[in-house]
Amino acid sequence: QVQLVESGGGSVQAGESLTLSCEGSGFDFSIYWMAWFRKAPGKGRVGLAIIDHNGDASYDDSVKDRFTISKDYAKNTLLLQIDSLKPDDTATYYCAADTFGGTGWRDPGSWGDWGQGTQVTVSS
Repeated sequence: QVQLVESGGGSVQAGESLTLSCEGSGFDFSIYWMAWFRKAPGKGRVGLAIIDHNGDASYDDSVKDRFTISKDYAKNTLLLQIDSLKPDDTATYYCAADTFGGTGWRDPGSWGDWGQGTQVTVSS
């Protein structure tokens, strides 16, 4: 059974950096595609970044200059580094996992497994 547990969120000041973690268990971390989404208050879940089973990453244009997705294969952990945080980054951040191959990855419905989310609040 796939389990994903996010951590690393918190309350930070604008301009600071934060690294979110998503620890995975119950699946072969090396063959799964994984992604980060976020959901801001009053908005839908938005895809931010995806990383494939080989470690190749793609980003939504809105975050590609400040967000870095990576996998720590030794710890079965997905990471998201966020630099130069802005108040607009305030949201609940979720990781997702699947073996579907990445087509339509921005659609939350494409992903079969989700973590519970970690809250990031950025104050100005």
